[in-house]
Amino acid sequence: MPRRLLPAKLDQLPVPVKVIEHRIYLIRGQKVMLDEDSAELYQVPTKSLNLAVRRNRDRFPGDFMFQLTQKEVESLRFQSETSKLAGRGGRRYLPYAFTEHGVAMLSSVLRSERAVQMNILIIRVFIKLRQMLAADKDLARRLRAVEATLKKHSQAIAVVYDEVKKLQAPPPVPKRRIGFTTPDQDKQALRHHRL
Repeated sequence: MPRRLLPAKLDQLPVPVKVIEHRIYLIRGQKVMLDEDSAELYQVPTKSLNLAVRRNRDRFPGDFMFQLTQKEVESLRFQSETSKLAGRGGRRYLPYAFTEHGVAMLSSVLRSERAVQMNILIIRVFIKLRQMLAADKDLARRLRAVEATLKKHSQAIAVVYDEVKKLQAPPPVPKRRIGFTTPDQDKQALRHHRL
C-alpha cells in the first residue's frame, strides 16, 4: 500500500485528527482503516499486527475485518495516485481492512498502552465522521422535501397559468351560416354564442 508521511514524532499523543481521517477509506459501503495504516499509527510492524489478528481470529468476524480484493486495491491505488503496490520489497498478500469495531478490537489483541491511547483517538474520528455523515443525510432529506414542495407548487402554478391564459384569450367568433337567416335567428345565434 502507499506510504504516507507522518509527523516527525508520531509517538507523541495526540495525533492530529487529520492524520487519522486521511487513513479512513470507504470500501464496500463501510468506513475502514487498512492494516498498514493501523500498524503505523499503533507503531508496530504490519506483519506483527496481522499475526496478532490471526492468533485471535475469533475476535474479528466479517463485519469487523475483511481482506481486500485485487480490484479494490487497484481502486485505492488509483484514488491515492500512488505507484505500483507490489514488486520488489512490496506486499505479498492483499491488505486487510478493519471497520470501526475491528479497530476497537485491535487494542485488545495488541495489548500496549500506545494501542489503547491510539485506539481512543481513532474511535473518536470514526464517531466524528459518522456524525458528519448523519448531518449530510439530514440536509439531503430536507433538500428533497423542499424540492417536492416546489414541484407541487410549480404544478399548481402551471394549472393556474393555463386557466388565466384561457380567460385572456378572445372568444372565438362564430361562423356565419351560409344562406338566408331571419333577424330572429341571428339574435338567437348571438345569444347562444355568449353563453
